Amino acid sequence: MSSTTKSPTMPAQHQGRQPGLEELMHPEPREVDRQYRGSGKLQGKKAVITGADSGIGRAVANFFAKEGADVAIVYLNEDHDAKDSQALVEQEGRQCLLIRGDVGDREFCQRAIQSVIDHFGQLDIVVNNAGEQHPKKSLEDISEAQLKRTFETNFFGLFFMTQAALPHLKKGASIINTASVTAYKGNKELLDYSASKGAIVSFTRSLALNLAERGIRVNAVAPGPIWTPLIPSTFSASTVHTFGSTTPLGRPGQPEEVAPAYVFLASDDASYMTGQVLHPNGGEMTAS
Repeated sequence: MSSTTKSPTMPAQHQGRQPGLEELMHPEPREVDRQYRGSGKLQGKKAVITGADSGIGRAVANFFAKEGADVAIVYLNEDHDAKDSQALVEQEGRQCLLIRGDVGDREFCQRAIQSVIDHFGQLDIVVNNAGEQHPKKSLEDISEAQLKRTFETNFFGLFFMTQAALPHLKKGASIINTASVTAYKGNKELLDYSASKGAIVSFTRSLALNLAERGIRVNAVAPGPIWTPLIPSTFSASTVHTFGSTTPLGRPGQPEEVAPAYVFLASDDASYMTGQVLHPNGGEMTAS
C-alpha cells in the first residue's frame, strides 16, 4: 500500500471533548490481549501510570498486572473509564489505586506520588503517558493558552511527576515516557504537540545519563497512530475514517499492540537499555 493512500480504517466518528471516552467509540480499542500470559516479570513491583483510564495507559496497566505489578492509575476526570481500568487490574489479582487530578499541576503530582507511597509502600516503575493534542491549520491559529496547556500536560506533567517520584526510586527502578512518532516525522497540524513530544525524547535521553550512576533506567515509547479515545476527540469524523491508513501496515495500531513495549522496558529484560526509544508505529521509518 502506498504511504500516501488513504483508505477507510474506522467508522467515521467524532467526540466533542478531550480526552474522550471509550464507551462512545466504535469499535472500542483493544486493550486486553486474551492470549497474553504473564510470566512474573514485574512480580512485586509497584507502578504509577498517568493517563491510564483508557487507551495505551489502560493497556499498560492491564499488562503490568498480568506480570505481577500493583498499579496506581492517574487520570484527569474520566471516572467511568478509570473504574473500568481498575477492574481490569483487579481481575488479575493485583491492587489498583485510582488518583484523580491534573498532572500539569506540580502540587498534584507531589500529592499523587505520596498517595502511591502511602498505599503501596514503595514505587518501582513510573510511566508518564498522559497527553493531549489540538490540531490547527497554521502556527497563527495556536493561542498562547493552547501552547501552555499542551506543554503543561505533555511535558510539564511528565517532569513534575518524575521529579516527585525520584526520591522514592531505588536502583533497578524504571521510568518510561510516552513520546510519539510526531517527534521524529513531525505533523503539519500538530505543531505544539509534536514539539512537546520532541522535548520528551530529549528529556528521556538526558535524564537517562543523569540517573545512570544511580541504576535507574529511563526510556521511552514513541507510538504511531494508535486507536485510543484521543483520536475521535481530536480529529474530524472524516480524518478518523482513514486514521492510520498511510502506515506501511495500512491500519492504526491497537493499545494491546503497544503495551508489551512498556512491559519490556519496565522489566529486567531491558536491564542494559537506558536512554532509548521503542517505535511501535506500523512500520513508519524514523531516525531514532
